[in-house]
Amino acid sequence: MGRAPFAFVAFAALFLSNPMCQFAAIMREAAGLGGLKHQWNAVFRCLLAGILAAACAISAQAADKTIYLTFDDGPLPGTQNVLSVLSQENVPAAMFMVGLHVETIPAGRDLLAEAKAMPLVTVGNHSYSHANNRYRRYYSNTQAVVADMLHANQVLGLTPIVNARLPGRDVFRLPTVSREDLSINVAQWEREWLDYELVAEAGFYLYGWDFEWVHSDDGKPVQSVDHLVNEIDHLFQYGRFTQRGKMILLMHDQMFQDQFNGRENLQSLIRKLRDRGYAFGDIRNYAPSSP
Repeated sequence: MGRAPFAFVAFAALFLSNPMCQFAAIMREAAGLGGLKHQWNAVFRCLLAGILAAACAISAQAADKTIYLTFDDGPLPGTQNVLSVLSQENVPAAMFMVGLHVETIPAGRDLLAEAKAMPLVTVGNHSYSHANNRYRRYYSNTQAVVADMLHANQVLGLTPIVNARLPGRDVFRLPTVSREDLSINVAQWEREWLDYELVAEAGFYLYGWDFEWVHSDDGKPVQSVDHLVNEIDHLFQYGRFTQRGKMILLMHDQMFQDQFNGRENLQSLIRKLRDRGYAFGDIRNYAPSSP
């Protein structure tokens, strides 16, 4: 037998003799039998077990395909269709609502109450003003940002700790997950990072997103349902998410108005994803609450 096989056996024996190795007992038993054949058999058994364990781990990762449906900016025209489909399909979702819309949209308070009464729906805070869609100005005053989020809590009837999404910013601040918005430059981040930190410290879990079903200015969805599903398939195969095997999908309530066939589109999306083997997750279980 050449040097390489002997070296391999020596390395395997050294590794497996470690008391922390679950195969150490196998190797020691083989050595006690005296004979290189038994040692080779032990090494083979160990390597085979390791390969099988790795294959199982890879298979488990591939099978972990969970989508978290999230809807922003409600209550708006379209919110009722969203709630109806979620109830009919019995899937969890997060509704990140805007305090100002609750106060000004017809039936806004009724839609808020309906969402809060649904056990699979998490009503979250998406600010009071939605920054009036002027994000750089909004994030130039840290105290005002925190006050705006707390004001929304009062309108939405939420108490800490509150699941929330900052207006216009793809930021995560969770006990075990922290991620910045990569769409803004470093200089802007340096002006805003304290806002994120102090909002989180005020009693908020902040959620960003991994992918968006895009809409035009009038609310019409850009991608068809089939195109969106194909994009999601591709991302689960080749993309990277904030949490492995978990996609937070961003949508907006206004996309689901009757004029855009909103009810049918959302129902079709949910059913097509379910048929492809995706599970739908509750945002409250997205990440561990402690390391």
